[in-house]
Amino acid sequence: MPSFGTQIVLGLALGLLLGFLARAMGPTADGDPNWLTETLSTIGGSFVDLLRAIVPPLVLLAIVSSIANLRNVTNAARLAGQTLLWFAITALISVAIGITLGLVLRPGENTSVDPEFAADPSRSGSWVDFLLGLIPTNFLGLGGSAPEGGGEIGVSFNVLQLVVIAIVVGLAALKVGKQAEPFLTFASSALSVVQKVLWWIIRLAPLGTLGLIGRAVATYGWDLIPSLGMFSLAVYVGLALVLFVVYPVILRTNGLRPMQYFRGAWPAIQLAFVSRSSIGTLPVTQRVTERNLGVPRSYASFAVPLASTTKMDGCAAIYPAIAAIFVAQFYGIDLTITDYLLIAFVSVVGSAATAGLTGAVVMLTLTLSTLGLPLAGVGLLIAVDSILDMGRTAVNVAGQALVPTVVAKREGILDLETYNAASSKNLFLEDDRDQNHDAEVAQEIAAHDAQRHRGEDAERPREDVTSR
Repeated sequence: MPSFGTQIVLGLALGLLLGFLARAMGPTADGDPNWLTETLSTIGGSFVDLLRAIVPPLVLLAIVSSIANLRNVTNAARLAGQTLLWFAITALISVAIGITLGLVLRPGENTSVDPEFAADPSRSGSWVDFLLGLIPTNFLGLGGSAPEGGGEIGVSFNVLQLVVIAIVVGLAALKVGKQAEPFLTFASSALSVVQKVLWWIIRLAPLGTLGLIGRAVATYGWDLIPSLGMFSLAVYVGLALVLFVVYPVILRTNGLRPMQYFRGAWPAIQLAFVSRSSIGTLPVTQRVTERNLGVPRSYASFAVPLASTTKMDGCAAIYPAIAAIFVAQFYGIDLTITDYLLIAFVSVVGSAATAGLTGAVVMLTLTLSTLGLPLAGVGLLIAVDSILDMGRTAVNVAGQALVPTVVAKREGILDLETYNAASSKNLFLEDDRDQNHDAEVAQEIAAHDAQRHRGEDAERPREDVTSR
């Protein structure tokens, strides 16, 4: 039987063929989508709905359990700090690439888009959204939120609020002490059940890929690119540079082989490309980060959900930088050094500020309003947004798996044996191996911290942990 990654590729190829066939068939006599387009939409949409349905309990239980697993570890705060630091570092590099491409390729001057398409967006982002996104509206964080990447695949819950709720509950359980042990045991058992259901859903990913890419081709095609060809080229060149140059350099600098990372993370990157939803891909991202890349579950179950809400190098760094420069050039507005620094600031910090309303369009409006550029410029770019969104989301997810891997390596808790043997075939091994591995890693982390506090050399224990 073909590996999971091969099944995804086969689903992608078949989806492309069926998508072009559906597009060639055209709409019905009433102007509605034909039966093949409807079928592809139903298959793809149903798969994403299944993934989204499992996200709330997965995030809530995983973070509560991860906090419980790290309750005896003194460097948990350091792990969180290093995670946020690497979020900022990769975002800063990404936005620098976006600004450079915008200045070199000058997409706003090399376009044939009609100015009549300029229109204010239906939604926009502001710095107040950060505070609003942190405050839960109810215990499960239910409530509408904007689609990821500005596309039409959204979520009906606020993942940032779920993260906040889970952290508060986990910390409260630790403060309660022994009386909370039954609750933590229940959370761990419930997480195992949810994960088993999740693996069944993930096995449907090849079929979901077929439906999602087929629907995208049948619905959008590639007819809209010519008028914004230079802008589309600039965005995809930027995405490619981050994914295939910046990320490998970061991995190599930290002593990790880039090819192994791509082998392990590729199932999540592929699914993100066709689904256009990093939230929908979250369960797969967390799975490959733990199972294929060797990041301990106790850390990954905290870092990956956090990354899915605040770590978006594609939507929150590259795209808004190039798009803001496009709008300025289109309207003949000269940007100053201060403006470029503001673009960088918004890209590094703004993804957290709009985490409750994640999406490239929201990030773009936040950038434009901060720079004082006309928001009507957003309407000029909507025509190709769905096509660009696929690449943006793929880079988002790639970064969301990369940072926990790099931090785990730097902190000496990465299972190098698992990382160096990364393969999508590992995705469906029995969970017992994960549980045993996490217990071993927790013991090693505790021993590492104990030696550090005794004033012994911290580097030797770190090497001992990672080299096993």
